[in-house]
Amino acid sequence: MVIVRYTIDTLPKTSKEELALLRELAKRPDSEIDYSDIPATTQEELAEFRPARLKIGFYREPVETK
Repeated sequence: MVIVRYTIDTLPKTSKEELALLRELAKRPDSEIDYSDIPATTQEELAEFRPARLKIGFYREPVETK
């Protein structure tokens, strides 16, 4: 298996057709999204999640929200 990596500078350009499809999908309500092929996540799994640390020009520590 080949691992492909991109940076912000090396991402392939989005075609006009892809942009049109994304705009159409963005107009759909969430109720039309089919989640049936996504396995359920347990509370224990959710507790293990951590925020992603992305470097886009600078680094900022995630802010806790209430």
